[in-house]
Amino acid sequence: MTTNNIYEPERMEVIEVTQQTVDVKSVKIRFRDLGKAKAFSFRVGQFGLYSVFGVGESTFNICCSNSKDYIEFCFRKTGRVTEQMWAVEPGDTIGFRGPFGNSYPLEDWKGKNLVFVAGGIAMPPIRCAIQYVLENLDQYGKITIVYGARTVSDLVFRNELDEWAQFPNVNVVKTVDPGGETPEWDGRVGFVPNVLGETEIDGENTVALVVGPPIMIKFSLPVLSKIGIPDTAIYTSLENRMKCGLGKCGRCNCGPVYVCKEGPVFTLAQMNELPDDF
Repeated sequence: MTTNNIYEPERMEVIEVTQQTVDVKSVKIRFRDLGKAKAFSFRVGQFGLYSVFGVGESTFNICCSNSKDYIEFCFRKTGRVTEQMWAVEPGDTIGFRGPFGNSYPLEDWKGKNLVFVAGGIAMPPIRCAIQYVLENLDQYGKITIVYGARTVSDLVFRNELDEWAQFPNVNVVKTVDPGGETPEWDGRVGFVPNVLGETEIDGENTVALVVGPPIMIKFSLPVLSKIGIPDTAIYTSLENRMKCGLGKCGRCNCGPVYVCKEGPVFTLAQMNELPDDF
């Protein structure tokens, strides 16, 4: 019997686990119920809640494009649930609820140049959009990807950066903070906002997606504005502010806005309308 209980997670099989850094893993999962797998779909930029049964659940972006036959998410080991999630292996069962939230307006971005700016663990929420755009490259203009982390060992999906750079009309700029480089490092050395400002970008007919630590976002936004990208064309994802995904717990509430329902994707113009303490 189907209960349609919005709080009941689907049983998902873990099919692949990859350790990205010393404290970050990516996990691919698929529905154990083939009927539900065929009926499932999501939009790029949406998120889900992933659970270890008997322990709890955590919110993560779906970090793959919607052309895949699996769901992939990425997490940092930071607490009780993620400590247990760290131990899962292929063949194990975990829970999934979703998808929730709005999505990146990729249809509206067609024909435009795109700038993706990410810092550290924030690459996964941007990776799903990058994958989608690369799979439909003829529908978009020039693609610029600026990604940085504190050290070389903190970069996630590092092997994919070089693969993306092989696509036509795609410029990948990778950087690490001063002191975070290694002797064999072949990327830039500098903070993301500084490297972004030194990257050749035409702001005309351009959309930017920027996700990362608050300090990185704070200093990247003026750079994007100086390039000529309007606030209505600068997007971010506030996935880390959510807990229940349903607007019930109030954790993500800001004035009349619930990030898990109206977001997690917002333009800078929309964020400027929110209270200052958001």
